[in-house]
Amino acid sequence: MAWNVFKYCSVLRALGSVMILLVLGIIGVSYYAVVVSTYGPALFNGGLDSITAFVVLLLFHFLLAMLLWSYFSVVITDPGGVPPNWTPTLDEERGDNPLVGSEDGGINLISNQSAMQSKRTNPGIRFCQKCNRFKPPRCHHCSVCGRCILKMDHHCVWVVNCVGALNYKYFLLFLFYTFLETGLVTISLLPVFIPFFTDDEIHGTPASLVASFITFVLNLAFVLSIMGFLIMHVSLVKRNTTTIEAFEKKTSPKWHYDLGWKLNFEQVLGKNKNYWFIPAYSEDDLEQLASLKGLEYPKRPYSDDLPTRKHNLKGSHSIHSRSITKPRFSFQF
Repeated sequence: MAWNVFKYCSVLRALGSVMILLVLGIIGVSYYAVVVSTYGPALFNGGLDSITAFVVLLLFHFLLAMLLWSYFSVVITDPGGVPPNWTPTLDEERGDNPLVGSEDGGINLISNQSAMQSKRTNPGIRFCQKCNRFKPPRCHHCSVCGRCILKMDHHCVWVVNCVGALNYKYFLLFLFYTFLETGLVTISLLPVFIPFFTDDEIHGTPASLVASFITFVLNLAFVLSIMGFLIMHVSLVKRNTTTIEAFEKKTSPKWHYDLGWKLNFEQVLGKNKNYWFIPAYSEDDLEQLASLKGLEYPKRPYSDDLPTRKHNLKGSHSIHSRSITKPRFSFQF
């Protein structure tokens, strides 16, 4: 008898506020160890100790504020769902496969009743059998949320939400500021942690020492793991791809959403660089960047992947045409 792993998705849904409380609990312990127990009292010692304590406390509170802002932005922001009655349309000027959709305009290619038949004849059309509706490009079904998510990256238990088109930037900034904050906590508590394994005298109450020890170990583990996770996601943004798309791609032509690393970062962070490191977008970016709406995405110029486009166009007319054109590029991750 086969195991249906998706029936256990209800367990992930049940975690809900528990994971949020866990995150806040870790932050609370770290705050006690760094601010209340260690550097708060040192602020009044005078001399170099006071200067060091002031710098540490200033950085700690700034990074903590940005971390919490980014975290709750991911938690409360809808990652993006498929609009009601969305259907694929055909771009007449390019003659491309249907990759954009409209509720009131464009050329409606198919209806739900003929979705599966059209999907077989035109692979550009994507249909979700679980939601019984069409899927825009880069959209995937989340079994935890029970719906299709625009440009879905993954479902994150730490933020109790899907990471998709509308909140991916906030998730990326959450990783960034968590990495900086946990790194700061680890370095600042190192002088407190080292005496546990030396003959040096240990200062502090039992409660403060236990909190400092646990905080150091937890933050060291987090900074190392998040560093790898952050590097991975920066690499994904650089290629304008998602975690799901990276694992889906094997040997294929050059990724057609790869616009070059500068434009790729703008697709996620926005064109206004003043907003790159805060979990918000400028009004101009929200109005002008189609990628922030999650339904359509700019692609590489036609000349860059002409063989691939010819292959796609011919492939819908003749089975034998699939062997005529070979891709000139390869996508690697």
